[in-house]
Amino acid sequence: MSEHSLSAIWQKPIEEFMAYLRYEKQYSPHTLTQYQTQLRLAAQFFSPHCQSWLSVSSDLIRRFSMHLRAKQYNPRSINLKLSCIRSLYKFLKTKQVTGYNLHDPAAGQKGPKFQKPLPKNLDVDQMMQLLDIDDEDALAVRDKAMMELMYSSGLRISELVNTNVQDIREGEIRVLGKGSKERVVPVGSKALDAIAAWLQVRPLFALDGEIAMFVSKRKTRISTRHVRARMKEWGIKQGISANVHPHKLRHSFASHLLESSGDLRGIQEMLGHSSLSATQVYTHVDFQHLAKVYDQSHPRAKQKKP
Repeated sequence: MSEHSLSAIWQKPIEEFMAYLRYEKQYSPHTLTQYQTQLRLAAQFFSPHCQSWLSVSSDLIRRFSMHLRAKQYNPRSINLKLSCIRSLYKFLKTKQVTGYNLHDPAAGQKGPKFQKPLPKNLDVDQMMQLLDIDDEDALAVRDKAMMELMYSSGLRISELVNTNVQDIREGEIRVLGKGSKERVVPVGSKALDAIAAWLQVRPLFALDGEIAMFVSKRKTRISTRHVRARMKEWGIKQGISANVHPHKLRHSFASHLLESSGDLRGIQEMLGHSSLSATQVYTHVDFQHLAKVYDQSHPRAKQKKP
């Protein structure tokens, strides 16, 4: 069965789920596309064996997982696909619509174990090197303000591009994060200075009445794609050996703050993580840093060479 021949009985629940994620959960377009792609792939596999999502069995989902392994999908990809299926059934089970009160065949279905890679960040010296921008070009002023703000407040890229001028007041930024959860995060003095400099030249790009903090040469709110491209360019210009991308600045914010404060709960709140487990990965990053310092500094740390 080709992707375009998916019947309505399979497609309609996916569309209802997408509407829920888009309008109620406020998921990003990228995440919505990911969900839809994975669920259509699963439906392609299930449809020759049963009539609809309501008749999928637990055994069939296990067979789907085995099929993915046989096709040599990596463990992370398999877990993503199973997670999307679990989310769909959770949604269907809670819908107050006749016919959706079903047994959840995805409950308890687990994919292969895999070790999550630790988040990669720039060290403090690399961050200082990246942000040491003296270029007075208006776009350079804007880009410095964006990077300073991301590093200062640990913003997601979607939160950065959705920032409006009025969101930053008295050294704080009001952020609308995942699931429309609002949080308030401090903004450091360097970021505030960079934003003030940008606001001086922003009228060159922003139309009257434009509320977006960061705009492009097209005089519209800057896009996530544009931000990624500009940060990659600045990483190269500033001589950073590692690839620079927006999420790396968020990782750097969390890692550097943990190194100096050790306040995991506070970092969780500032990052907008719903659970502490999502923030705990930075304890491993912090331990790597401490272990490196220990190996370099402690008189009895180094092993004698044979």
